[in-house]
Amino acid sequence: MLDFGFDKLALIGAVALIVIGPEKLPRVARTVGHLLGKAQRYVADVKAEVNRSIELEELKKMKTQMETAAHEVEQTVRQEVDSANQVFQSSWSNLEGDGGDYSALAAPPNYQRPSKNWRLKRGATPQWYKQREGVRRHVQSGAARVARFRPRKLT
Repeated sequence: MLDFGFDKLALIGAVALIVIGPEKLPRVARTVGHLLGKAQRYVADVKAEVNRSIELEELKKMKTQMETAAHEVEQTVRQEVDSANQVFQSSWSNLEGDGGDYSALAAPPNYQRPSKNWRLKRGATPQWYKQREGVRRHVQSGAARVARFRPRKLT
């Protein structure tokens, strides 16, 4: 890189003053300044573009690393699930192959589907339990609820 000190710049200015002349020197200096500014902006743009391309390459490398790691995790999970499935299938086949009485595992032969309101019947809570636990059984207005729980005056 060129190293311009104050003495070298003064020498260049003196030579330019003699060669160009005092009338044209300000216009030439302004033009040289504009050209140097454009050159610096161009160099800065090139540096920024190079940095962006380097960052893009690094991001692509990170993306491929993450994809390979995710693929490896997927493969290990898949292998574990397959091995667990094989163990389950082998134990199930051993249960079926024993010839033992496993009728408790199967549904009874005379099974009947419950009626349509079986959920209602299963979810029904007895009234005595609701009363003992203080569960509201009827809808009350706010005023009725306040009147119900208002402490009584002692006379």
